[in-house]
Amino acid sequence: MTITDLIPALKGHGRRRAVDEVERLRQREQQLETALGAAGDEVALLRWDLTVAHQQLVETQDLVVTQLANLDDLRAENDQLAEESAALKTRFSAQLAADANAHRITVPPMQRDTTAIEDQATGPIDVRPLRDAAAAGLLRPVTDPGRIA
Repeated sequence: MTITDLIPALKGHGRRRAVDEVERLRQREQQLETALGAAGDEVALLRWDLTVAHQQLVETQDLVVTQLANLDDLRAENDQLAEESAALKTRFSAQLAADANAHRITVPPMQRDTTAIEDQATGPIDVRPLRDAAAAGLLRPVTDPGRIA
Protein backbone atom coordinates (compact mmCIF):
# COMPACT_ATOMS: atom_id res chain seq x y z
CA MET A 1 0.00 0.00 0.00
CA THR A 2 1.37 3.36 -0.97
CA ILE A 3 0.75 6.88 0.26
CA THR A 4 -1.36 7.61 -2.80
CA ASP A 5 -3.66 4.76 -1.81
CA LEU A 6 -4.14 6.33 1.63
CA ILE A 7 -4.72 9.90 0.37
CA PRO A 8 -7.12 9.95 -2.60
CA ALA A 9 -6.25 13.57 -3.46
CA LEU A 10 -2.70 12.51 -4.37
CA LYS A 11 -3.98 10.14 -7.02
CA GLY A 12 -3.70 11.41 -10.51
CA HIS A 13 -6.37 12.57 -12.87
CA GLY A 14 -7.41 11.09 -16.18
CA ARG A 15 -4.79 8.62 -17.35
CA ARG A 16 -3.58 7.75 -13.84
CA ARG A 17 -7.11 6.86 -12.80
CA ALA A 18 -7.38 4.39 -15.69
CA VAL A 19 -4.11 2.71 -14.61
CA ASP A 20 -5.46 2.33 -11.09
CA GLU A 21 -8.65 0.78 -12.43
CA VAL A 22 -6.69 -1.66 -14.58
CA GLU A 23 -4.60 -2.66 -11.55
CA ARG A 24 -7.73 -3.18 -9.49
CA LEU A 25 -9.25 -5.32 -12.22
CA ARG A 26 -6.06 -7.42 -12.50
CA GLN A 27 -6.15 -8.07 -8.73
CA ARG A 28 -9.79 -9.01 -8.99
CA GLU A 29 -8.99 -11.38 -11.88
CA GLN A 30 -6.30 -13.07 -9.77
CA GLN A 31 -8.74 -13.47 -6.91
CA LEU A 32 -11.29 -15.00 -9.22
CA GLU A 33 -8.73 -17.38 -10.74
CA THR A 34 -7.71 -18.49 -7.23
CA ALA A 35 -11.35 -19.02 -6.31
CA LEU A 36 -11.91 -20.93 -9.55
CA GLY A 37 -8.96 -23.22 -8.77
CA ALA A 38 -10.30 -23.87 -5.27
CA ALA A 39 -13.76 -24.58 -6.70
CA GLY A 40 -12.22 -27.03 -9.16
CA ASP A 41 -10.52 -28.83 -6.26
CA GLU A 42 -13.83 -28.97 -4.39
CA VAL A 43 -15.60 -30.35 -7.45
CA ALA A 44 -12.92 -33.03 -7.81
CA LEU A 45 -13.31 -34.00 -4.13
CA LEU A 46 -17.09 -34.11 -4.47
CA ARG A 47 -16.81 -36.31 -7.57
CA TRP A 48 -14.51 -38.67 -5.64
CA ASP A 49 -17.00 -38.78 -2.75
CA LEU A 50 -19.79 -39.52 -5.23
CA THR A 51 -17.79 -42.39 -6.73
CA VAL A 52 -17.12 -43.85 -3.28
CA ALA A 53 -20.81 -43.48 -2.36
CA HIS A 54 -21.85 -45.31 -5.54
CA GLN A 55 -19.42 -48.15 -4.73
CA GLN A 56 -20.79 -48.42 -1.19
CA LEU A 57 -24.34 -48.41 -2.54
CA VAL A 58 -23.56 -51.31 -4.86
CA GLU A 59 -21.89 -53.26 -2.01
CA THR A 60 -24.84 -52.57 0.29
CA GLN A 61 -27.35 -53.69 -2.34
CA ASP A 62 -25.40 -56.92 -2.84
CA LEU A 63 -25.36 -57.47 0.92
CA VAL A 64 -29.13 -56.90 1.17
CA VAL A 65 -29.81 -59.34 -1.65
CA THR A 66 -27.59 -61.95 0.03
CA GLN A 67 -29.27 -61.44 3.40
CA LEU A 68 -32.74 -61.70 1.88
CA ALA A 69 -31.77 -64.97 0.20
CA ASN A 70 -30.41 -66.28 3.52
CA LEU A 71 -33.58 -65.15 5.29
CA ASP A 72 -35.75 -67.03 2.79
CA ASP A 73 -33.62 -70.17 3.25
CA LEU A 74 -33.85 -69.90 7.05
CA ARG A 75 -37.63 -69.41 6.93
CA ALA A 76 -38.02 -72.50 4.79
CA GLU A 77 -35.81 -74.49 7.17
CA ASN A 78 -37.76 -73.15 10.16
CA ASP A 79 -41.07 -74.21 8.60
CA GLN A 80 -39.69 -77.67 7.89
CA LEU A 81 -38.39 -78.06 11.46
CA ALA A 82 -41.73 -76.89 12.89
CA GLU A 83 -43.54 -79.54 10.87
CA GLU A 84 -41.09 -82.22 12.03
CA SER A 85 -41.45 -81.08 15.65
CA ALA A 86 -45.25 -81.24 15.47
CA ALA A 87 -45.08 -84.73 13.94
CA LEU A 88 -42.70 -85.94 16.66
CA LYS A 89 -44.88 -84.46 19.42
CA THR A 90 -47.89 -86.24 17.97
CA ARG A 91 -46.00 -89.51 17.67
CA PHE A 92 -44.41 -89.48 21.14
CA SER A 93 -47.00 -87.57 23.20
CA ALA A 94 -48.11 -90.67 25.12
CA GLN A 95 -44.52 -91.58 25.99
CA LEU A 96 -43.71 -88.00 27.02
CA ALA A 97 -46.77 -87.88 29.31
CA ALA A 98 -45.90 -91.24 30.90
CA ASP A 99 -42.32 -90.09 31.42
CA ALA A 100 -43.48 -86.82 33.00
CA ASN A 101 -45.80 -88.70 35.38
CA ALA A 102 -43.07 -91.19 36.30
CA HIS A 103 -40.55 -88.45 37.13
CA ARG A 104 -42.87 -85.90 38.70
CA ILE A 105 -41.69 -83.80 41.59
CA THR A 106 -43.84 -83.83 44.70
CA VAL A 107 -43.57 -81.17 47.34
CA PRO A 108 -44.97 -81.63 50.84
CA PRO A 109 -47.52 -79.05 51.93
CA MET A 110 -46.01 -76.01 53.54
CA GLN A 111 -46.18 -75.61 57.30
CA ARG A 112 -46.14 -72.02 58.46
CA ASP A 113 -44.57 -71.19 61.80
CA THR A 114 -47.21 -69.24 63.71
CA THR A 115 -45.52 -68.99 67.08
CA ALA A 116 -44.89 -65.22 66.76
CA ILE A 117 -47.86 -63.04 67.66
CA GLU A 118 -47.82 -61.16 64.33
CA ASP A 119 -47.95 -64.48 62.45
CA GLN A 120 -50.98 -65.88 64.20
CA ALA A 121 -53.40 -67.57 61.88
CA THR A 122 -56.77 -65.92 61.45
CA GLY A 123 -60.03 -67.71 62.04
CA PRO A 124 -62.61 -68.38 59.39
CA ILE A 125 -64.72 -65.43 58.27
CA ASP A 126 -68.44 -65.81 58.88
CA VAL A 127 -70.19 -65.22 55.58
CA ARG A 128 -73.88 -65.90 56.03
CA PRO A 129 -76.74 -64.40 54.12
CA LEU A 130 -78.29 -61.42 55.90
CA ARG A 131 -81.48 -63.31 56.80
CA ASP A 132 -79.51 -66.09 58.50
CA ALA A 133 -77.31 -63.56 60.33
CA ALA A 134 -80.42 -61.70 61.55
CA ALA A 135 -82.02 -64.96 62.67
CA ALA A 136 -78.84 -65.82 64.60
CA GLY A 137 -78.94 -62.40 66.30
CA LEU A 138 -75.62 -61.21 64.83
CA LEU A 139 -77.01 -57.91 63.49
CA ARG A 140 -77.50 -54.85 65.65
CA PRO A 141 -80.73 -52.94 65.23
CA VAL A 142 -80.41 -49.66 63.31
CA THR A 143 -82.13 -46.73 64.98
CA ASP A 144 -80.70 -43.90 62.81
CA PRO A 145 -80.08 -44.94 59.17
CA GLY A 146 -78.02 -41.77 58.58
CA ARG A 147 -75.50 -42.62 61.26
CA ILE A 148 -72.90 -45.32 60.95
CA ALA A 149 -72.45 -47.28 64.15
